[in-house]
Amino acid sequence: MEQAVPDPERRLQPATLEPLGHPDAGLESAVGEEAEGARDEGPGDGTMMENNFWLKKIEISVSEAEKRTGRNAMNMQETYTAYLIETRSVEHIDGQSVLTDSLWRRYSEFELLRNYLLVYYPHIVVPPLPEKRAEFVWHKLSADNMDPDFVERRRIGLENFLLRVASHPILCRDKIFYLFLTQEGNWKETVNETGFQLKADSRLKALNATFRVKNPDKRFTELKHYSDELQSVISHLLRVRARVADRLYGVYKVHGNYGRVFSEWSAIEKEMGDGLQSAGHHMDVYASSIDDILEDEEHYADQLKEYLFYAEALRAVCRKHELMQYDLEMAAQDLASKKQQCEELATGTVRTFSLKGMTTKLFGQETPEQREARIKVLEEQINEGEQQLKSKNQEGREFVKNAWADIERFKEQKNHDLKEALISYAVMQISMCKKGIQVWTNAKECFSKM
Repeated sequence: MEQAVPDPERRLQPATLEPLGHPDAGLESAVGEEAEGARDEGPGDGTMMENNFWLKKIEISVSEAEKRTGRNAMNMQETYTAYLIETRSVEHIDGQSVLTDSLWRRYSEFELLRNYLLVYYPHIVVPPLPEKRAEFVWHKLSADNMDPDFVERRRIGLENFLLRVASHPILCRDKIFYLFLTQEGNWKETVNETGFQLKADSRLKALNATFRVKNPDKRFTELKHYSDELQSVISHLLRVRARVADRLYGVYKVHGNYGRVFSEWSAIEKEMGDGLQSAGHHMDVYASSIDDILEDEEHYADQLKEYLFYAEALRAVCRKHELMQYDLEMAAQDLASKKQQCEELATGTVRTFSLKGMTTKLFGQETPEQREARIKVLEEQINEGEQQLKSKNQEGREFVKNAWADIERFKEQKNHDLKEALISYAVMQISMCKKGIQVWTNAKECFSKM
């Protein structure tokens, strides 16, 4: 439907946009628009239609990690970890079984995939990658990124990232993502050929937009504040957990002293010896159990860390909206300036100080022909500016609509995931306490039989 040319003096007011309906409706619309555009786009620019059915019918896993040695771009020797990605069809296509496919990827390749998705889908809360180096760890856990335990947890995180992308209604259709799963050789060259780096917004431009936007969208401003607070709260929670883990580790290990003392005591007792020896054994088991407990606890911490990093993904969407709003306001300001210049030339009156007005006073008035030529040029620029402003307005409205639909989808996912993680963490703590009670119950029975 044709829209009227917006008033150049008016800034885009996002609050006046039509309110969004149910998030699913927005997503279905967005998916439909993405799919429609994919038919005319190149292999790196749009979505993948012919392979969409295949993507919905496969299982994805990162099954193992392997330490390797090779040379980097600077031709220097380096040690890195490669991860084996396996894809397996869960259905038979045309009556034929599809075999399991596998390939190896480095962490840097996962980063390249995510950077591409961030550029080409700025309205989407792109799932984050697991941490590159361990943070918020208790003191007995290694922070070395080559540590086997950390590599294993990162393997699980990378698998979760792929599953997040594969389950997204828009990202799952992207051809680059499909090639990431299926094309081992020349994949990076294919990504770079899309030119996504040239489309990435510079940090300086994003910072400029943050401070100079005159009419920010209240919803995105609140979302930005929420993401900052979410990151702060989860960071504090993870620091508290690490401190508690340190103290808990010490308490459990001190219980090992009971085992040593009871064992020594049993050596000098004839009738009480067996009971003391058995009680000491239970204390040793109790003391050694904390290592497995805290290892399991790290997996719950990783689930919280995912949403710590999701906070930055939310801010990325907010920054893109600020950039679009800033470009729109600059275009409107430039159009208003050109209209004023045209009006001044047509009427012969100058309302504001300008260098051109000063030179006219110094060197004389322009001829009518020169003035008419300038007016004609300005009118062409005004017409072009109005069309550009109209396009930016429409682009901004589409961005807000699609972004907010995906944000609603993300909120529903977040509420479900964090609820499950916190419940599981509480259940684990209850189980740990029950095991402690059982150990002391067993010790009590040992003492009773003496």
